[in-house]
Amino acid sequence: MKGPARWLPFALLALLAGCVGTRTSQEPRLSDAQVRDKVAALLPANVSDRQGWARDIQVALTSQKLDPSQSNICAVLAVTEQESTFSADPQVPNLGRIAREEIDRRAAKAFVPKALVNAALDTRSPNGKTWNQRLAAVRSERELSGLYDELTGSLPLGRTLLGGFNPVRTGGPMQVSIDFAERHARDHPYDHDGSVRQEVFTRRGGMYFGTAHLLGYPANYPRPLYRFADFNAGWYASRNAAFQAALSRVTGVKLALDGDLIAHGSLLPGSTEKAARMLGERFGMRNPTIRAQLEKADSQDFEATRLYQQVFALADKAAGKRVAREVLPGIRLESPKITRQLTTAWFANRVDERYQRCMKR
Repeated sequence: MKGPARWLPFALLALLAGCVGTRTSQEPRLSDAQVRDKVAALLPANVSDRQGWARDIQVALTSQKLDPSQSNICAVLAVTEQESTFSADPQVPNLGRIAREEIDRRAAKAFVPKALVNAALDTRSPNGKTWNQRLAAVRSERELSGLYDELTGSLPLGRTLLGGFNPVRTGGPMQVSIDFAERHARDHPYDHDGSVRQEVFTRRGGMYFGTAHLLGYPANYPRPLYRFADFNAGWYASRNAAFQAALSRVTGVKLALDGDLIAHGSLLPGSTEKAARMLGERFGMRNPTIRAQLEKADSQDFEATRLYQQVFALADKAAGKRVAREVLPGIRLESPKITRQLTTAWFANRVDERYQRCMKR
């Protein structure tokens, strides 16, 4: 194979990879039953209740109008396998101890005296055991979250003193962020019983919100690898990290490639914003305009801003070629459950390995 034809297979692969998260109108629409059969055929061989998993994944895709392509299905399966090995309620070793340490850390951050937390947890719960004893016995995040809700609802001033200290921030088979699920549910109708937090711990809800977090936003990525990084670090983190790399190149300022373009919760500019301000006079942009454009970093609209386009134009010129528009964020994973030094890049590559195996099935 010579000339342009030799690159055809690679071009086709890149095109297929870029279709993750989109519906291709050229393909015939599959029935729900056909989608379920397709998912069941792609599930790893050791997964039990294949029809149940296939049903919940099909509903997550079709109810959100996401293309049930092999690429999208494999992306969902790869994240689920990495996060829980297809367990709707994954067990976490030493979860009770981890949870107690996290409660103490959050209480200290909020200036709640540890003696007050100890006194609350040493009281007896409705089943006769102390809350501390029950906390030590939990094995899954669903159990822990439910216990904490019971605790705060039972103690006098429990919700006032401890309501914001629930140590469970992710849940379900895809370990989706509960904050994300609650925000998403406010804008997208979702039929469920109980709270969104409780729904995340079900297989149906966990797959629905996890799929939304993975595929529910447009992105111009050449490979699903960068969506996997975004799943861990936040929407558009890979694109934003590439912007930071380009900005660093043209300003000479060393920046952390973490995808965070503004200092959230602060009126003061962060390091990325300070670097961008160095180009303000050159771009004819005042500081408030730069800030306003950086605040679009959690949407695709950021790519249409003058700041984004001008920074990459300068970076391309300095490099003598088109620099990358996506970079794996350099973030170390921080969680009470993590005992090793892991990074977002490690997570994305591990998921991508599973994705590639699924695409070959």
